[in-house]
Amino acid sequence: MQPSMQIHSFDIKNAAQADYTALNRHINLIRHERQPDDPPIPLKESIQELHNIPSFVDVSIWCVWDTNHHTIIAEALTQLLRTEDNQHLAQFDISVQPAYRRQGLARQLLALITETARADHRRLLLTQTFDRIPAGDAFMTRLGSKRGLEAHVNQLCVADLDLRLLDKWMERGLSHASEFELGLWEGPYPEAQLTAVAQLVELTNQQPFGDLEIEDVHMTPDQLRQSEQLLFARGGQRWTFYITQRATGKFVGYSETIWNPNRPEILTQDMTGVFPEYRHQGLGRWMKAAMLDKVLKERPQVKYVRTGNADSNAAMLKINNELGFKHYMANTLWQVEIDKVLAYLGETK
Repeated sequence: MQPSMQIHSFDIKNAAQADYTALNRHINLIRHERQPDDPPIPLKESIQELHNIPSFVDVSIWCVWDTNHHTIIAEALTQLLRTEDNQHLAQFDISVQPAYRRQGLARQLLALITETARADHRRLLLTQTFDRIPAGDAFMTRLGSKRGLEAHVNQLCVADLDLRLLDKWMERGLSHASEFELGLWEGPYPEAQLTAVAQLVELTNQQPFGDLEIEDVHMTPDQLRQSEQLLFARGGQRWTFYITQRATGKFVGYSETIWNPNRPEILTQDMTGVFPEYRHQGLGRWMKAAMLDKVLKERPQVKYVRTGNADSNAAMLKINNELGFKHYMANTLWQVEIDKVLAYLGETK
């Protein structure tokens, strides 16, 4: 690192407006490299995200500034979950602007990340890289990291959607209407059902996680509410279709999408899941068809639907492939033991 460049901790809650502006500019420069066709994240949204981090998520940010403390040229972030699960794990991210790569900035930021994780008795670091920024893969390979999970962001062009297929999926779903009921929440989860929803959301634990050394996540109702607060503070709008069993009232599955008016042409398809005992009846397709039908009718500005899928998630990939989703961007989840990182840092002093 050049002598004129300095690393400073970023005051997440109380930074000066100029500092928030510089961080937002850096985030958008990296974002443009990864997703060049997408609009930038507005400054207000970035600030709201930082101001609404849930209390059970401990986030530290460091920034490398230029000589005049005007431009952020690199950033690092560490995230520690204060939950009963995954207390061995620290998640991190490092981003360096292209002109400043291969100058040792990532290594120095990694040292701060590792120090923070060790102080909290974490032994494993987890991060994500994208194929459109090859420097990330190269850095993790130099560390001796393991590829824990290969995945893709897949994208559906709404104009190419087969409406006859949606009708077919809806008809099959309605054939089960005597046994199951399709419902919808727009916005927050209902307070009266929050405990049951917390159990429903645990369907995320049934996704493939490859070789990642991570434990199932169990969110409390309060943690769900805090996560919602972050989503809504950023301007996100969530639709949740769900299915219940009429005889018992038990939740069978759910499917969620998130839309932000700051990016009106893009809809994010989040989790879709059905409990194992109710699978192979077309219920997942029923929820997806109902969601896309609602999108077509009420959000005509949406041109693309994006979703993330593990490459090993054959069941969900089959559904998405039928809908017409295509590869948009590849990503890899990496894991590396802190002891291995310390060895790397020692060798590169």
